[in-house]
Amino acid sequence: MTTDSLPSAIASLPERWGTEIAARLTANEKIVAWLELDLDTQLQFRSSLVVATETRLLANTPEGTVWQEWAYRPELSLKHVDHAGVGTLELCDDHGRLAAWRYTLAQNPQALRLIKLFEQQRDLVASGVAPEEEGGDICPQCKAPIPEGQETCAICPELKEAPPSTWALFRLSRFAKPYKGALLLGFLLTLASTAATLVPPYMTMPLMDNVLIPFQNGAPINTHLAMLYLSGLLGAALLAWGLGWARTYILALVSERIGADLRTSTYEHLLRLSQEYFGGKRTGDLMARIGSETDRICVFLSLHLLDFAIDVLMIIMTAAILISINPWLALVTLLPLPFIAWMIHVVRDRLRHGFEKIDRIWSEVTNVLADTIPGIRVVKAFAQEKREVARFREANRHNLVVNDRVNKIWSLFTPTVTFLTEVGLLVVWVFGIWQVSNNQITVGVLTAFLAYISRFYTRLDSMSRIVSVTQKAAAGAKRIFDILDHVSSVPEPANPVHLENVKGAIEVRNIGFRYGNRAVIRNMSLSIAPGEMIGLVGHSGSGKSTMVNLICRFYDVSEGAIRIDGVDIRSLPISEYRRNIGLVLQEPFLFFGTIAENIAYGKPEATREEIVAAARAAHAHEFILRLPQGYDSLVGERGQALSGGERQRISIARALLIDPRILILDEATSSVDTTTEKEIQKALDNLVQGRTTIAIAHRLSTLRKADRLVVLDRGQVVEVGNHEELMAREGHYYKLYQAQARNPDGEAEVSVSQAEGGE
Repeated sequence: MTTDSLPSAIASLPERWGTEIAARLTANEKIVAWLELDLDTQLQFRSSLVVATETRLLANTPEGTVWQEWAYRPELSLKHVDHAGVGTLELCDDHGRLAAWRYTLAQNPQALRLIKLFEQQRDLVASGVAPEEEGGDICPQCKAPIPEGQETCAICPELKEAPPSTWALFRLSRFAKPYKGALLLGFLLTLASTAATLVPPYMTMPLMDNVLIPFQNGAPINTHLAMLYLSGLLGAALLAWGLGWARTYILALVSERIGADLRTSTYEHLLRLSQEYFGGKRTGDLMARIGSETDRICVFLSLHLLDFAIDVLMIIMTAAILISINPWLALVTLLPLPFIAWMIHVVRDRLRHGFEKIDRIWSEVTNVLADTIPGIRVVKAFAQEKREVARFREANRHNLVVNDRVNKIWSLFTPTVTFLTEVGLLVVWVFGIWQVSNNQITVGVLTAFLAYISRFYTRLDSMSRIVSVTQKAAAGAKRIFDILDHVSSVPEPANPVHLENVKGAIEVRNIGFRYGNRAVIRNMSLSIAPGEMIGLVGHSGSGKSTMVNLICRFYDVSEGAIRIDGVDIRSLPISEYRRNIGLVLQEPFLFFGTIAENIAYGKPEATREEIVAAARAAHAHEFILRLPQGYDSLVGERGQALSGGERQRISIARALLIDPRILILDEATSSVDTTTEKEIQKALDNLVQGRTTIAIAHRLSTLRKADRLVVLDRGQVVEVGNHEELMAREGHYYKLYQAQARNPDGEAEVSVSQAEGGE
């Protein structure tokens, strides 16, 4: 039996469960929700099912051998928790837990929906009264409940992108406003130069009828008249050349400035976006948008848009001249125009979608480069050159396939337009010869007409070709505005509060935070006094680095508040607030440049004396002097010319130089040897003096100097105290310390901190 033949109540179930559930449902019993689980109790991948009907909850074991059921009663409840990528669903009553199921967090939205509908159905059975409809409380996309007071689903944000549109190009007008004077001048020059280019064909008409044809019929040539017409042709050509040069130069300058402003605005906006935005983006894709996409738009504005404007003006002016000379011949001339316009309309949308897809696929190619080139040392160390070449070849092949699809459309469109223009020219010849033979027009008129019609169809063909570049530019503009339209999840305050002298008192009050579907911080509270050193301790995934990210305001809390000196950090200007924070990471990042420039990164105006003083305090001065150019030595990209310990000491000097009131040490000594660690620890001792310090460390022994240790577990504070107090309690901290004492080489397995991994 397939799900198509099952009752509608279970038609939405996965096919493999349909028959089993059908055999267990009573007559007219309906399913209100279900959840397919993908883990067993030992966290092995195995499928099972939980089903909520109108009267009971059904579930089978992960082995699929036993089915259980629980009739609805008031004390029955479903509880949900998630931790480190695993969700747990617990069925409880007043006496304790009745059952528990595990699943990966990909199933989280469906689990939340099951809980919501289970509670509604349980209350309905208990009271006998149907619950009132809560409009908009279920997300239409993921079917998860939307919290009261919110209009959108936080679990499953809308991911559908609007299709690309040529109107995206009109949004560039805001970047053109500062140059409207130059643009107006460029337009007037375009109008004048186009008019000048239309003079020569008009002058060929009297030249033919008044000079050449009379001479051919035996009359003496009128030299004066011939020189007059030829001078007019030369003057028109020179005027068109001069106006064309001025027009092209002015509009090229304007378009380059619009492109530069677009690049700068996009980059500025990108840097204002929160850390959350960059977590879901590839470096190569963002580089391609700011680089190649803006270049493409700039070329479109400076060349193709100008050509398009000239084409439009030429067609309008030519059509007006043709009609003034001979309306019937003009009507025949314009016959192919509706067919070409229809073809452009049909092909335009297909090309635009195709070019946007080409842009996305090209980003895959640049992503491979952005991954491989910075990581070339790892590629060579593991002899994976062939693998990376294969990955690049596959991305390149995909790019080729998509381009071939677009080229199929374009290769048919362009010759068809050319063919229609050639047919149109042939029709004009036929109709013109017929009119000449009937003495309705002169040969001069026909000659002028043919000259005009040649230019008319050339411009028409050019306009059809510009469809391609226009759609490429529209697709590029959409990808640029996708960045510019993105609103940071860490916004600047509408009414900012300015703190003159930050003391460094930190208060964490009942905060909560989620990484996507996973709750990482739950109802956490903590107070840190000015100048106090706090050590954060806990297993991987306990929330240590997330806590640091929230204090730095790389992310905003979803519940509660974090206060500095009694002021909510969300009410402080972001840059002003972060200037009070010094951050020393596990993997220090150095920019390409000199050592002095890297130390002074947070304070570019620092003097050489201040830089040297910071380096001395960080115990970096001695090794810097041993380098060939000392403080002016280049460190190479990402500091690859230095050892890990040297990079770390430069990062400590960088933090010292800005003299922060709050210091964050995120496993600053975890990736160096013991000797180097001692040097770094001396530098850190200088760094933490008089500052509010929050430290995370691999080795619990390195946190003994902390005033208090805060032990985190599953996003909550479970213990607070100094080393001796926590050891005496024999709780979480005691177990962590004993585990490291027994296995000092495996300490990273106990408490390694991974900010991107969800801490």
